[in-house]
Amino acid sequence: MPHYTHHIFVCENVRDQSDPRGSCGAKGSEEIRKKMKAELKQRGFKGKVRANQAGCLDQCEHGPVVVVYPEAVWYGKVQTDDVHEIIESHIIEGKPVERLRF
Repeated sequence: MPHYTHHIFVCENVRDQSDPRGSCGAKGSEEIRKKMKAELKQRGFKGKVRANQAGCLDQCEHGPVVVVYPEAVWYGKVQTDDVHEIIESHIIEGKPVERLRF
C-alpha cells in the first residue's frame, strides 16, 4: 500500500431537504471532489496525495466540508473555485487556507 503525504476527505453525505442543517452533498461536494482528484492527477500527485469521498462528518451547517490529513485541518463552505488554492497553499506550500478553516 502506498504511503500518502496527504489524505483529503470530501463529505458527500446527502440529507433530506427538510433538514435545517442542510448537507454537503446537496451543496456541490461531488464536483469539489472530482475537481480535486483531477487537479491532483494533473499535477503529478497520483499515488502521493489521495482525495476521496467521505460520509457524514457531522458538520453539515459548514458544508461543503473538506478535511486534510495528517494535519487534521477542517475546511468549510468550500467551493470548486477553492480547490486550486487548497492544493497550491496547503498541499504544496504546507500552509492551510485560513479563510476556509473552521
